Amino acid sequence: MADVDPVTQAVVEPMDPRPASIGAATVSRYLPRRGRSTVGAWCFLDYYGPDDVDGGPGMRVGPHPHTGLQTVTWLLQGDVVHRDSLGSVQSIRPGQLNLMTAGAGIAHAELSPDPHPRWLHGVQLWVALPDAQRHVPPAFEHHPDLPVADLGAATATVLVGELAGVRSAATTFSPLIGADVTVTGPGRAAVPLAADFEHALLVVDGTVVVDDRSFPTGACVYLGRARTGLVVAGDPAGRFLLLGGEPFTEPLMMWWNFVGRTADDIVEARADWESPSDGGTRFGDVAGHPAGRVPAPPLPLGRLKPR
Repeated sequence: MADVDPVTQAVVEPMDPRPASIGAATVSRYLPRRGRSTVGAWCFLDYYGPDDVDGGPGMRVGPHPHTGLQTVTWLLQGDVVHRDSLGSVQSIRPGQLNLMTAGAGIAHAELSPDPHPRWLHGVQLWVALPDAQRHVPPAFEHHPDLPVADLGAATATVLVGELAGVRSAATTFSPLIGADVTVTGPGRAAVPLAADFEHALLVVDGTVVVDDRSFPTGACVYLGRARTGLVVAGDPAGRFLLLGGEPFTEPLMMWWNFVGRTADDIVEARADWESPSDGGTRFGDVAGHPAGRVPAPPLPLGRLKPR
């Protein structure tokens, strides 16, 4: 149940996840969800782990397509290799950012290397591209060194956007913030926020106290708008992912791995991925990945509706 500030209308609204399957793994999915499909332009949030993958394959997601979005990959533990149809081959480790702009269409795959670390723990995020940029050419970026903001009793690694005067070099197409905040304490930390943004946070380690409410690892909380700052504490320590942006007011059609505006966008993207006659011209092929292409599920005819 949400607590609402009667003056600012800022809220503290727990967001319960639903289980979802990615390959052989089960993840906690917080976005999209009934009643709230976006936070700013953030339109997808999966949280997984820590999973003990010792003796197993770890992450194994075969080649699949995307349109109209950016993927943001952030690891807390583990090691994953990204491959895409642009020819990118990039290992990502904790503290590094992989950012893929799908635009008009791209295919990619993710695989734990062999050998790989015992634990796999992280988040997978999508950002919806504004209509004016959703057909841009696909692109991939790897950022091994991200800027860190000093917040007194906390430090914040800035993945995308700007926080406390510290800006990430990662490409964005709308006003956003994504930061990994560790409350180092003792005491409370003041996190500056843009008042015209809406925000949410996901606790990824320990316990975080927000507006005098404690949230454990795995809790996700929508914080509303009109906040100029957030006072947080660890109990005794905590780490969370802060997400925010200007409210995304454009209509969105989201289905499987595609983000569009109409049902026709989705039907066309699926047909291009599934059709042998496409010849890989829209999405391309992912070279060097041991698994085959992931087939698109059947369309839910009559149920494709914009949010």
